[in-house]
Amino acid sequence: MNERANLSLSQMDQMSLFHPVSSIHDQQKNGPLIYTSAQGVEVTRDTGQTMLDMGAGLWCVNVGYGRSELVQAGADAMQKLSFQHFFGGAAAEPTIRLADRLLGLFRDTVPGSDMARVFFGNSGSDANDTAVKLVTYYNNLRGKPEKKKIISRKGSYHGLTLASGSLTGIEGYHKAFDLPMKGILHTSCPHYFAFGQDGESEAAFTDRVIAEIEDMIAREGGDTVAAFIAEPIMGTGGVLLPPEGYFARLQEVLDRHDILLIADEVITGFGRTGQWFGSGTYGLRPDIVSLAKGLTSAYFPMSASIISNRMWDVFAGASEQSGAVMHGFTYSGHPVGAAIALANLDVMERENMVENSARLGPVLLDALRDATQGNAHVGDVRGVGLMAAVEFAGFPAGTAPHKIVAKHALETGVLTRALPFMPVTSFSPPLCVTEAEIAEAGRRYAKALAAATPELEALAS
Repeated sequence: MNERANLSLSQMDQMSLFHPVSSIHDQQKNGPLIYTSAQGVEVTRDTGQTMLDMGAGLWCVNVGYGRSELVQAGADAMQKLSFQHFFGGAAAEPTIRLADRLLGLFRDTVPGSDMARVFFGNSGSDANDTAVKLVTYYNNLRGKPEKKKIISRKGSYHGLTLASGSLTGIEGYHKAFDLPMKGILHTSCPHYFAFGQDGESEAAFTDRVIAEIEDMIAREGGDTVAAFIAEPIMGTGGVLLPPEGYFARLQEVLDRHDILLIADEVITGFGRTGQWFGSGTYGLRPDIVSLAKGLTSAYFPMSASIISNRMWDVFAGASEQSGAVMHGFTYSGHPVGAAIALANLDVMERENMVENSARLGPVLLDALRDATQGNAHVGDVRGVGLMAAVEFAGFPAGTAPHKIVAKHALETGVLTRALPFMPVTSFSPPLCVTEAEIAEAGRRYAKALAAATPELEALAS
């Protein structure tokens, strides 16, 4: 014990902590990156270096760091009612009010939506697990026990539990875990820039990927396919925007085959796209909506699943005969999390953060285009709202130019993520970011790209 008392924090980390989504080899060789404090858009490392967090953590700190309103809401709620489970019909005021507010917000901002109830969990992964289970429950209650398969997309990210990790369409997350599970199918990634064929228009690309989905349904049998899961914008996959006409065409196919639509809004919810929800941005009519991250701006682990009337009517109609719905978590609807989520929504509304995301989205794109202008290794700069990407092109398969750039960006004081599916660095700053902070992040990224260019040239040759 005395020997361990003399360890540095970095050494203690290397000897004690198992990091998620991290290389054990790299952590043992290089040690951790330790962060000690944060405020607004800035985070500070134990070295004293202050950095602009252009990732909002993991797409999640929407109102920014250090918001006293959220801290106080959590403290007050913890003092008043530190915990209440929701099993057996038990409830607590903050959670009731949050469910009602979320339903109203979604109905008001997503035209044509028809949502009925909200189920609460702990993370985006378990929200998508909940979606899988409720789709199964729905079709069992309807007397369609064969209708269970779920179609996802290559390049998608839906979490890393057994079910949500199976829905995820990135092979690196499946390797050595025996994923995906049976019944999960993956159709092509609808990213026109990377996967459009020579001479193929964007509209023709949409025709092709929709035809592939139709072929998959026909091959599997429409009476066996239960749901299709989609992020409005594919975040971890590379900030991949839907091609022209994609979701309207997809919705028609799903309606025709009685297939549910699960909208994974874990990233795109709560202002990230410049609207409250990505479903509103792209005209989706989902049957289940998975939310997390921006729900509490990551001040508390909490998720929400919004369920449509189409599904709720089946659940409620069968309830007397089927009994209790045997699904839930100890922390479902946690009153402290709900109080923080309500305070989070108050801040977003009071400070017009959704409008700020819409207004500054073009500013962020301009800054990134300026930073990358003339660099032969940058293939595309794209984004919607405060969700943007720089994609690199012209490199041999299996290389990672974006990781080189992200490493140099860390040194220049800007945090950008090197994503795991495409050679992309992503940008998703807190929605409280200012124009001046975006400009400074752009300057730092330009400096990082310049420093990385010799390595990029060597990699491309």
